[in-house]
Amino acid sequence: MGLDCDRQFHFVKADLQREGITALFLPQMPNAPQALPGTIGSGRLLELHHGEGAQDGGYVGATGALLRAAGARVGDRVEVRRADGSAGDAGVLMPHHEFSGEDIVVLKLENGYNIGVAIGPSDSVAVLARAVPRAPPVREVPHRKGLPDIAIVGTGGTIASYVDYRTGAVHPALTAEELAFSVPGLADRYNLRAEALLSVHSEDLWPHHWAQIARAVAAHLGGGASGVVVPHGTDTLGYTAAALAFMLPELSGPVVLVGSQRSSDRPSSDAVENLEEACAVATSDLGEVVVAMHAGTSDGAVAVHRGTRVRKMHTSARYAFQSVNAEPIGRVTAGTVSWQGAHRPRASRTTLDDRFDDRVGVLYVYPGFDPELVHLAARRWRGIVVAGTGLGHMASHAFVAVKEAVKAGVVVVMTSQCLNGSTNMNVYTNGRDLLRTGVVPMGDMLPETALAKLACLLGRTEDPEEARRMMLEDLAGEVGPRRPLGGGFP
Repeated sequence: MGLDCDRQFHFVKADLQREGITALFLPQMPNAPQALPGTIGSGRLLELHHGEGAQDGGYVGATGALLRAAGARVGDRVEVRRADGSAGDAGVLMPHHEFSGEDIVVLKLENGYNIGVAIGPSDSVAVLARAVPRAPPVREVPHRKGLPDIAIVGTGGTIASYVDYRTGAVHPALTAEELAFSVPGLADRYNLRAEALLSVHSEDLWPHHWAQIARAVAAHLGGGASGVVVPHGTDTLGYTAAALAFMLPELSGPVVLVGSQRSSDRPSSDAVENLEEACAVATSDLGEVVVAMHAGTSDGAVAVHRGTRVRKMHTSARYAFQSVNAEPIGRVTAGTVSWQGAHRPRASRTTLDDRFDDRVGVLYVYPGFDPELVHLAARRWRGIVVAGTGLGHMASHAFVAVKEAVKAGVVVVMTSQCLNGSTNMNVYTNGRDLLRTGVVPMGDMLPETALAKLACLLGRTEDPEEARRMMLEDLAGEVGPRRPLGGGFP
């Protein structure tokens, strides 16, 4: 990644111990790690891992000279004192932000947020507390008799992330063991099996990762785990949930995907509650793939969504995940799961079918849609999911291209951009003409669910007709004749 250990730092914050210790971590990199713990105002311990020679934090010019004169190093608790005697700002000295001016000092406040403080030519800096080098604590996941076994299969994402203080960006970092200790007391209620399977952003996942996760889940359930929790990035969590539902048609325990909309260094983080309640779901009598995420703006309840019916409907809100064309099947409050809809109980065994064909894709219809996109897709893909307008329409000038693709053996299915409601291609001439080209309507199935399903089915058959027939079957609760009143809007 081209990191310069003298100037660039990567930190991650997570609650590791029920005693309330807060820590910042550095992933493996040259000349690392040392630990610099320092007590901050709340009395909690802050640990900063960085490479040797990194104490200057990248500060240059007059500000760098001022910090060096004060003997201030990254990890120290410092105070900026104003020349006019007014109250200054105090916090833990963080590395300089590359987008900030040379006169800006970055401090981490007691509430977890970072601020940039401008230092004037007559201001001064005082060191309030030193960061004393110390080796990072080593924690092992305990095993206690009589407690349910839960496997945590880490894949990355914001729920297991660290903050790059050069840019403010979030990067995957936590091991599964660290994640297991991120919720105070969690290891006292469950025997946690931790596996750091992946450490990637969810937008960087491929279908072969879905299969990899499915195999890990099946192995843990086959090895005696009561349930499996899969921490996952939220951006493509819905895709993975749907794919796992099709790859794991029978489950001897729950598979609970969980994420967080706010990273662990933010006071508004939803990571702890989501993970805690996901573990409660993982010990319930459930034999499905589900998603457990905040039910509302505030803490207090986590919704349980069927994996084939859930979608991220907001970029940043904690209640971003909603069941579409269905209601959540459950709700978790303070560790108690209340079922609100029909759900499958645990099966006697777990079955795995991880075959897939990644030669599938989604075409989004829009005014002026170019039929050449269909031709290009048909040359590369075996399956096309169309996100059509309204009841399942697309521009009539693309019909010839669609018909040629179907004739060449490409499976073309139709979903709706509206999300809520169902396709009905018998209402208008446009839809009826599309049906005659061989397009298969997907009813109220989500486009991402249709994509995952089509990839799995094409991995199981070379026959386009068989794939078309199976796309119409309800395999994992992904399609149905009934929808909530009001279209499922929150």
